[in-house]
Order: sequence, then C-alpha cells, then structure tokens
Amino acid sequence: MTKSELIALLAENPLLVQDRMSVKEVDEAVNRIINVMAGALAQGNRIEIRGFGSFALNYRPPRIGRNPKTGQSVDVPAKYAPHFKAGKEMRERVDAFAKKNK
Repeated sequence: MTKSELIALLAENPLLVQDRMSVKEVDEAVNRIINVMAGALAQGNRIEIRGFGSFALNYRPPRIGRNPKTGQSVDVPAKYAPHFKAGKEMRERVDAFAKKNK
C-alpha cells in the first residue's frame, strides 16, 4: 500500500474517519504524523505503537565495502539507520493471514 492509497482509504471510509474529512485534510494529517515520527527518530528517540510495532535507530559501525562494478575497496562511514520491529499482535495477524491464504 502506498501513502496515497492509505490517504484515499482513510478519506473514503466513514468508520475510520468520524467527521468525513476531505482527502486534503487526511493528507495533511498523515504527513504530520510521518513528519513527527521522522523528527523523533532524527533526535534519537524510539517510537512504539502498541499492537503495531516500534521504530528505533540501529548503529552501523564503519566498515570496508567493495564497489561491485570495479571490485575496489571503499570506506563506508558509520551511520545510524532506522529499524522497524513488528509487535507481537502484528506478527500474529500477519502469520494467521499467511497461513489462511497458503
């Protein structure tokens, strides 16, 4: 599902949006949520959404990599990368769906 598909789904479904928000209002709300989450991660904070999962930063130490085209060694600097870990409820729902549709 893409962000635009999510926005359209939220805007069209009266069960998800009580007061029938316009597509533009839903788009602004989704963008605000994403921006707040990205800002929290950029500040080094962890985000936890119960029943869904958590977002945190993983430290990746510096290493020596290889250019796949030339085979030449390349220094890859240390960095922090966002990491998502699905919550127990989410894992169980996905697993049940996968087993049902096998």
